[in-house]
Amino acid sequence: MRILKLLAVTTALAVVTAAPAFAVDNSLAAERTQRPLHGLEAFLAQDAGGTDLTAAPRFGAWGVDLEGMDTSVKPGDSFFRYANGKALDSMEIPADKTSYGVAYKLLDLAEARSQAIIEGLATRGDLSGDEAKIAAMYKSMLDTQAVEARDAAPLAPLLASIRGVKTRSDMAAWMGRSAGTFGSSFFGAYVAADEKNPNVNVVNMGQSGLGLPDRDYYLKDNFADKKAKYEIYVADMLRLVGYPDATQAAKDIVAMETKIAEVSWTRTERRDSTKMYNPFTRAELAKYAPGFDWAAYFKGAQLDTASKVVVGENTAFPKIAQVFADTPLETLKAWETFRTIDQAAPYLSERFVRTAWTFRSKELGGQQQQRPRWKRAISAVEGSLGMALGRAYVAEYFPPESKAKMEALVNDLLAAMKVRIGNLTWMSPDTKAKALEKLSKFGVKIGYPDKWRDYSGLTIDAGDLYGNMARSSAFDWAFQVSKVDKPVDPLEWGMLPQEVNAYYSPTYNEIVFPAAILQPPFFDPNADPAVNYGAIGGVIGHEISHGFDDQGRNYDGDGVLTDWWTAEDAAKFTEQATKLGAQYDAYEPVPDHKVQGGLTMGENLADLAGLLIALDAYHISLKGAEAPVLDGFTGDQRFFLAAGQVWRSKRRDATMIQLLSVDPHSPAEFRSIGPSRNIDAWYEAFKVVDGKYYLKPEDRVRIW
Repeated sequence: MRILKLLAVTTALAVVTAAPAFAVDNSLAAERTQRPLHGLEAFLAQDAGGTDLTAAPRFGAWGVDLEGMDTSVKPGDSFFRYANGKALDSMEIPADKTSYGVAYKLLDLAEARSQAIIEGLATRGDLSGDEAKIAAMYKSMLDTQAVEARDAAPLAPLLASIRGVKTRSDMAAWMGRSAGTFGSSFFGAYVAADEKNPNVNVVNMGQSGLGLPDRDYYLKDNFADKKAKYEIYVADMLRLVGYPDATQAAKDIVAMETKIAEVSWTRTERRDSTKMYNPFTRAELAKYAPGFDWAAYFKGAQLDTASKVVVGENTAFPKIAQVFADTPLETLKAWETFRTIDQAAPYLSERFVRTAWTFRSKELGGQQQQRPRWKRAISAVEGSLGMALGRAYVAEYFPPESKAKMEALVNDLLAAMKVRIGNLTWMSPDTKAKALEKLSKFGVKIGYPDKWRDYSGLTIDAGDLYGNMARSSAFDWAFQVSKVDKPVDPLEWGMLPQEVNAYYSPTYNEIVFPAAILQPPFFDPNADPAVNYGAIGGVIGHEISHGFDDQGRNYDGDGVLTDWWTAEDAAKFTEQATKLGAQYDAYEPVPDHKVQGGLTMGENLADLAGLLIALDAYHISLKGAEAPVLDGFTGDQRFFLAAGQVWRSKRRDATMIQLLSVDPHSPAEFRSIGPSRNIDAWYEAFKVVDGKYYLKPEDRVRIW
C-alpha cells in the first residue's frame, strides 16, 4: 500500500502497502514539562484532575495555531518555520521518544484512549472472548515478577532446536519455521495479492538477513561506528545465553551480514514495482538460486503447496543463496541464535530488555529513556490483538458524523482530481481516458473495517508473556498461510483503526483513512473549511495521487500491474519528476546527510499533488464566493498554514540519519517546504518574491 506514513518506520518487508503517509518512531505518549506550550502541545500537558485526557484537542479558534507561528521568518526563507517556528522553539522531544510533534501527539491521544479501554477491561472479572484476551495480554506484560523469574528459560526450546541443526538443509527449514516464531531468514516471505492478478493471494518474497536498519550501515563509512557497536551488541546478546566464544561469533555474524549487504538491492532500486515483480514456481526458484534448500524452507514455512512465488529483488537472490552456501554452518547457527534472542528480548527479563533497548533505541535512534512498561504493554496488545482493540476504540471514540463528513471531503477531492486530470495539457487523450477510468474505480475506506478480525483461535494467558507473543506470531502466520492461492478479501484492512496514518493500495486501488487520524488538527468538523482542506484534504489528495505517481501509475484501475501510459506521456512525467527529485537531493537536514530524492520520489510527488488537489477542492467548495478573512488571514493562507502545521515535529539527529537511509518520506521540514515552493498559489497567497526557497516560475515542477 502507499501509506502516507505519519508514524512508524520498520525494517520488515512491506506487504500490501508501499509506504504509510507519515513516519515517526514507535514510542508513544508525551512527557510533561514545565515549558510554554502552543495549541495541540498543551493538550497532554494538563493534569488529570478534572481533565479528560482522551478528549480530542484543537488548534486555535478556527483550526490554526496562530501563537505557534513565527511571523518574523519570511515564508520564502522557510515556510516550515513561518508556520511553526515558535512552537518548534518551545517543543522538547520527551526522553522516551526519538521524535515528537503533531502526529506523535495524536499517537499520545490514541494511546491514552487505548489505555482507558484496556485498564477498564483489566479491572473487570466478567470478561470473555476478545475483551478477556486484551486484558490478559496487558496483564502478562505488566507481570514483571513472572517474567524475571523465568529469565531466559522460555527461549530454551528454540535455542536447543538451533543447536540441533546438523546440515544446511536443516538450517533452511529452520529459517522457514521462523516465519511463525522468533528467529529470522536470509529471505522474507509474506502473503499478498498477486500484482498481475490482484484477485488472488500469492506468496511474495524479498531479500532479508540484515540486523542493521539498511545495507548502507554495513557499506558506508559514515555508519562505521554504528556497525562496530552492532558487533559489540551481537556479542552481548549471545553472552546473555552463555553462547561460547561470543566475541568471535559476533565478528563472523557481522562479516556474513556485510556480504549479504553487498549483494542486496538499495531501497531506491526496490521502489521500482515493475522490476520487483518476478514470478517463479518453487522448482524454478530452486534452480535460479541454488545453494539454499528451497524445498526445506517452504516446507518449514508451511508454504510447500504454493503454486507461485513472486520474488522482489531477483538478481540478489542467487547471490544471497551463495552467501548461505559459503558460510560455515556454525556461523549460520550463531546468527540464527542471535536473531532469535534479538527478536524475543522485549518479552524476556530485564537484562535482555535493557541490552536490546540500549543498542536499538538509544544507540541507533537517540532515545534517551526507555518507555514505561505500561506503554510497552499497550504496544503488546496492539501487536497481538490490534483489531480487537480497534473495535472497542471505534465504539468509544469515532462518532458516525465524522465518517459522514469525511466521506463528503473525499468525494470533493476525487472530483477535484477528475477536473485536474481533464485539464492536463501534457497528457495524451488515450492516457487521460485510462487515468479517468482508474479514478472512477477508486475504493474508499474510512474509520474502520466492515468485517473484524477473528481471534477465537488465539490463546492468551495472563501469566505467560513470552508464550503469548510466540502464540500471536504463530497465529498471525497461520492466518497468512491460510490465504495462499485463495481469493483476496476486499474487506481486509492494512492498518488498525487506532493508527494515526493513511494509505493507498495499488492492487486494491483504494484509499484508507483510519479513525485515529480523523481528528484535530488533521480533521475537525468544527474548523474553518480552509483548514480541513489544507490538513486532511492534503492527506486525502496525497493518497489519491499515489494512484498516479511514478509507481502507482504502473497499476490500472483494477489493480493490475501493467504499463498503461504512452511512452511520450511517461517521458514527460519522468522529466518533471526528475526535476523534483533534484530539488530534494539538495536538502540537508543534518550536516553531511542529505535527503535521497530517488528514495523519497513517490512521497514527494504525492505531497505536491495532494496540496494541488486539495486546494482545487477548497476553491470548488466556495461555489464562486469569496473566502472570508479570519484574524487577517485569507482562505488560501489558512489552507497553506493548516497544511504546514500538520508537519510540525522534531527528530533527534540519530533518528534523522537513520530515516534518511530507510524512509521513503522526506523529513517533516521538507514535506512542508518542498511542495509549497512549487505551487504558484502559495507564492500569490503570501506575496513571496524572494528567499532561500524561492523558485522562479520556470523552475517550478508542474505535473498535476
